[in-house]
Amino acid sequence: LIKLRRKLHPFLLRRLKKEVAKDLPDKIVRVAHCPLSKDQHMVYKKLLESAKKEISSLVDAQGFNKSRMQILKILLQLRQTCCHLDLLKDHHEPGTYEAPSAKLDAFLELLDEAVDGGHRILVFSQFVSMLKLLREELERRSHSYCYLDGSTQDRLQQCQRFNLNPDIPIFLISLKAGGTGLNLTGADMVVHFDPW
Repeated sequence: LIKLRRKLHPFLLRRLKKEVAKDLPDKIVRVAHCPLSKDQHMVYKKLLESAKKEISSLVDAQGFNKSRMQILKILLQLRQTCCHLDLLKDHHEPGTYEAPSAKLDAFLELLDEAVDGGHRILVFSQFVSMLKLLREELERRSHSYCYLDGSTQDRLQQCQRFNLNPDIPIFLISLKAGGTGLNLTGADMVVHFDPW
């Protein structure tokens, strides 16, 4: 994959907004801080404590370089805990907690506000399982949306459907599947769901 990227890089054109659409205003970046729910805080604290012990013993036994993958796995679990507890399938059954995601609750508030204001939103997540949870919530609330992850067969049709239909205010996109090669001009807001 890395070799392929190196060979293709000279042929890929990446243009900046200031080069193609000088009349557009500067982008506004808003970081929405969200404290963990009580359940998330409890799980995060337990994971963090066990992670510290595990990483310490791993590094002592194998050295840092040989422990890197396990350390990355632990960091991934901590990030998933911050998104939604149902992403931690190894640790519990989905639906076990009363408040599995304060971030989801905050996102839904932001979404309602944005849709009521006539905005159209691209929602990115690295976790396909998180996108599926978001999709379930959108369906429960009867929101129209488009969806794209690595298994989507009709990528371009989904993009065209979103760009051409103003009645679809939300596009859920996997970061990996939607990171390159898409022209999404129909949205005026972007939400990255994952940051810690």
